[in-house]
Amino acid sequence: MTALKSPLPSLSPLQRLWLTEAVRLREEQAGPLEDREANRQAVSAGGPLEQRIETRALWLAQRDGMLAALLHWRQGAVLAVWLLAVLAVVSGAGLGFAALGDGQRPVNLFWALGSLLGLHLLTLIGWAVGFAFAGSGGATLGRLWLWLSEKFARDAQAVQLAPALLVLLQRQRLSRWALGMFVHGMWLLLLLSALGSLLALLATRRYGFVWETTLLGGDTFVSVIQSLGALPHWLGFTTPAADVIRASGGDAIAEESARQAWAVWLLGMLIGYGVVPRAMLALFCAWRWQQGRARLSLDLDVPGYSLLRDRLQPSSERLGVTDAAPQQLPSAQTGSLTAASSGAVLVAIELDPRRPWPPALPKGVADAGVVDSREQRQHLLDQLNRFPPARLAIACDPRRSPDRGTLALLAELARNAGDTRVWLLAAEPGEALDGQRLEDWHGALDALQLNWRQGAPLQWLEQTDE
Repeated sequence: MTALKSPLPSLSPLQRLWLTEAVRLREEQAGPLEDREANRQAVSAGGPLEQRIETRALWLAQRDGMLAALLHWRQGAVLAVWLLAVLAVVSGAGLGFAALGDGQRPVNLFWALGSLLGLHLLTLIGWAVGFAFAGSGGATLGRLWLWLSEKFARDAQAVQLAPALLVLLQRQRLSRWALGMFVHGMWLLLLLSALGSLLALLATRRYGFVWETTLLGGDTFVSVIQSLGALPHWLGFTTPAADVIRASGGDAIAEESARQAWAVWLLGMLIGYGVVPRAMLALFCAWRWQQGRARLSLDLDVPGYSLLRDRLQPSSERLGVTDAAPQQLPSAQTGSLTAASSGAVLVAIELDPRRPWPPALPKGVADAGVVDSREQRQHLLDQLNRFPPARLAIACDPRRSPDRGTLALLAELARNAGDTRVWLLAAEPGEALDGQRLEDWHGALDALQLNWRQGAPLQWLEQTDE
């Protein structure tokens, strides 16, 4: 499989993690993808396991169209935000007109307050309750946005994008802050639109203000107005005097100062109880969102990722190399233990765990298993040092690169055996070996003066010791 022709577009860290999660969900639902080239690209790029998983996922996402789907989904999400923003602006302007009317009748102060702040306060309380007890405040508006984003995207490859985003954000409990930022931002836009319509109407029309009640007395209403005006007063908005409040209980006062006092009080109520709380909550959610987004990472314990460990971090890398690179690797010096050796041993180095192993062995041939770690390497060398075999066959997967750590291990094993042959395993059915990498193996083994075969050396292992 050839590499992708077009380079990956510039993606933010969040988008890269998002695509990685989407690929994982797709593989969980539809089965593993054909990923040989993706794995090769990830291993070649290097880095920690998380970075390799991400590189693999981005390669698959670009090949299978999921990257293009994310870009379309993002466009749909932006369009959905704009649509909801326009709806918020129109709704806010409607609130302003509903609160003040056409100016033909005096404005009932309580009805105006209810029109401006009633739904806002109810939804704010609902968000706080949902946030405190379920951690999902604003989920309804968030689901509406996700639904609109998917409708605008109209891409079959975008099916896993929305669930992947939610799964990714929930790991750091970021969904509550993302939804909170979105919900409070929309409400802030709506209230600012209502404030703008109020200012426009109050600047171009003459309004009178009255309060009407059957149960409450004038003094009670004065206390209520002054109590409600405490927060706006702290922000710089004045509250009408007590005599103006009492005088407004029957008919609208004709004095300009009284009209202006009530207008300022109404604007202060909208700003103090509407705009300021929503702005503060939106900023707080945005701050928490930025903090959490910087800590976002993949959960490598998820089965879909843990299964990739052996493929993206080859065992040769886990064996590691701790010494400096020598000018050249020492030769294997095979045959030096011929007199003291006996028996035959087959060992495998860094095999793909999906490959069936060991093969059916002739009688008298010992299976030393698969060496994957430093501990296994040291244990095998100890065994060979005490009981050196006359014939040692070492199976290697030529799909992996013949790195310095692997070659040093081959030479060390060969020095602890009478005769050694390296078995370069054939490709799995339906796969093909990389010709250049196979030539690298041949050259490296020739430099070590090791005999190698691409066929199984079972007959050679079966020979009797003489």
